[in-house]
Amino acid sequence: MTGNDGTGSRARAYDDGPLLLGVRHHGPGSARAVRAALDEARPRVVLIEGPPEADGLVPLAAEEDMRPPVALLAHAVDEPGCSAFWPLAEFSPEWVAIRWALEHGVPARFIDLPATHTLAWGKEEEKEKEGAAPTGPAGAGDMSSSSGPAGASGPPGGAGPALTSDPGAQPPETGEAVRVDPLAALAEAAGYDDPERWWEDVVEHRATDEHVFAPFLALGEAMEALRETYGTGGHDRDLVREAYMRLQVRSARKEFGDEVAVVCGAWHVPALRERHTVAADRALLKGLPKVKADMTWVPWTHRRLARASGYGAGIDSPGWYGHLFGVPDRPVERWMTKVAGLLRQEDRIVSSAHVIEAVRLAETLAAMRGRPLPGLTETTDAVRAVMCEGSDVPLALVHDRLVVGDVLGEVPASAPAVPLQRDLARLQRRLRLKPEALEKELELDLRKENDAERSRLLHRLRLLGVAWGESAVSRGSTGTFRETWRLRWEPELSVRVAEAGVWGTTVLSAATAKAEADAVAAQSLADVTGLAESCLLAELPDALPAVMRVLADRAALDADVGHLAQALPALVRSLRYGDVRATDTRALAEVAAGLAERVFVGLPPACAALDADAAAEMRRQVDAVHGAVGLLGEAVSAAHGDLRARWHSVLRVLSQRDTVPGVIRGRAVRLLLDDGELAGDETARLMGLVLSPGTPPTDAAAWIEGFVGGGAGGGMLLVHDERLLALVDAWLTGVPGEAFTDVLPLLRRTFSAYEPGVRRTLGELVRRGPGARGSTTATGSGAPGFADEPDLERADAVLPVLRLLLGLDEDEGVEGIEELKEMKDGGGLVGVGG
Repeated sequence: MTGNDGTGSRARAYDDGPLLLGVRHHGPGSARAVRAALDEARPRVVLIEGPPEADGLVPLAAEEDMRPPVALLAHAVDEPGCSAFWPLAEFSPEWVAIRWALEHGVPARFIDLPATHTLAWGKEEEKEKEGAAPTGPAGAGDMSSSSGPAGASGPPGGAGPALTSDPGAQPPETGEAVRVDPLAALAEAAGYDDPERWWEDVVEHRATDEHVFAPFLALGEAMEALRETYGTGGHDRDLVREAYMRLQVRSARKEFGDEVAVVCGAWHVPALRERHTVAADRALLKGLPKVKADMTWVPWTHRRLARASGYGAGIDSPGWYGHLFGVPDRPVERWMTKVAGLLRQEDRIVSSAHVIEAVRLAETLAAMRGRPLPGLTETTDAVRAVMCEGSDVPLALVHDRLVVGDVLGEVPASAPAVPLQRDLARLQRRLRLKPEALEKELELDLRKENDAERSRLLHRLRLLGVAWGESAVSRGSTGTFRETWRLRWEPELSVRVAEAGVWGTTVLSAATAKAEADAVAAQSLADVTGLAESCLLAELPDALPAVMRVLADRAALDADVGHLAQALPALVRSLRYGDVRATDTRALAEVAAGLAERVFVGLPPACAALDADAAAEMRRQVDAVHGAVGLLGEAVSAAHGDLRARWHSVLRVLSQRDTVPGVIRGRAVRLLLDDGELAGDETARLMGLVLSPGTPPTDAAAWIEGFVGGGAGGGMLLVHDERLLALVDAWLTGVPGEAFTDVLPLLRRTFSAYEPGVRRTLGELVRRGPGARGSTTATGSGAPGFADEPDLERADAVLPVLRLLLGLDEDEGVEGIEELKEMKDGGGLVGVGG
């Protein structure tokens, strides 16, 4: 065998025509073998399985800013949601072939079926499946698509339209065709029960001194035997794709002679060796559907290369494969060092001795199992035994962070992109919001301009369906000037951005147009109010008037009190944004006040004659309206009068009507008591009437659930007011035995929501009996446990602890007061005066 500078090896490489390099996609062993074979054969052109529309994008792979994993993204121009990805990692043979060609000044061309046909096929499949239950997740075959029909199917072994023809890919089941898993078939023939372990032993751990073309010859012969047995393996579209590939190979041979290297899925190699006439191949391609398609590079992630993500040609361990490819020297030792570093970051005690012992154990296990080198199975077993002390909990972290991994690729700014994508990238750079595959939490203070702009961007993207950020509960503060987001960039979001590009060329213009269109198409009043809230959060001043017009029209025509009650809280929440975001919400306040008035009029009749489920739902709506009315405050004009006083009148009506279910009547009494509109004596009288022997036990239990049930602080009310507790206790002990089983589920649901400490205190008070409260005594003429006036001395003693809980310094006293006001207005500090 001559060296790379000789001609003997090159001549032998092309003895049988073009050099066919059959690979497993995303296989580091295949990638190294491809590089060695190309170095040896030195072809004049490299042909790669992939969409030919991407030929113009190949030079971008040489740019410094291009860092795999990346993917070729194709989408229909008229329907961006119809899309497909061709993912490539650093250890993908196709990526190695592209880089080799660019480094050696050799043309690199894609020869698979054009994306214009692939996407059209996907659209036809979607139409055929419309109305039928899906048989598997999108992208279950070789192609991974975030949306649209293009990802609905795709066979293994290169039978799908993406650069993911993997002998080990698991296809979806469709029709009666027999789907073949070539990798599993070969592993079973070799006596392995795990295809991944067989592939590691045969390819990843093969001897490096053997002939560079040997693995391709062996794999090609194996695939030829499988194709003779199974034909297309249930993937008839392979015949069309392979016909197109043969035509492209012929064209390249006319231009460059036989010095042509083809890098494709091993499954296709036998078909590319077959002799077919040009006419026969063109006949298979005649009449294929097509759509106009655009293509670009987009970032990808290791996690999306994993088979668990639904990617049919995925691999189980992209992070491990990336390690094997990047660290050929002493991979096990370096891997154990990585694992130790990760566990140390999580505050686990892992020493150098652990690393040494884990390496020795992995090598011993490999020898016992007859494997040439330790694989992922051996290293995982060693990590579990030595570093994780037999626990699978830290091992799950190792699998998630290292075996799979969260590496996110990058593409250069010169890559083609829709205008909306470019505007988004500009905003991300300016606001220092870098897309990352690993989920991170972002705390925003809306009083700071940069944080406010970040918030607006994230809310606008959510309006556009680009769910980069998910809103979370803020841990440090309850004020409206705080926002917490969980950010995680997924590759599919690139498709969402392309889809959203139809609404505008910038994030602001696209979000505005989308909001206006969504308002017109909204199905319910609550949807429109939610959209109005989103417009305020995203600061879309041009869209808000259009949304408000639709809102006013819908509110005027909707006579369902339930719909009005659902819509009111979102509107009232939006009114608070005027203080933090400097938004004019006067028009919103007028609409909210109008909705509140209609709720006041229609609520009492709507609460009559409800069954248990409807009553429970109406109780939740009464709570929501109560909180909304409390927040309206001074935001409405004098023309609407005192909304709180009118709402209290409605609650009094609800509390006294026998036709209203007990759970709603009890809740109305409780809300009046909390607002100071009902005296303790009157409350005790109403409870006594309800708990009298003349009231059916189930109705009395429902009243109690409404009064002290749920997480509304009812337990603490009973702890502090012994008179109410005594009434409940006396009623409960007097319930007849035959009725007790009927009321027990209601009572259990009521009291099980209390905190353990509250339940324990109530049990102790009942055990002691009335009048034995220990050191706690009632003062004044108020009900037991409640004074006529707040005890300021005791309240002052609480302030230091409260300041500590809120994380307030002395300089933040004003801020703390504002937070407390918001909590009080929102019902968060109920019954503080006691």
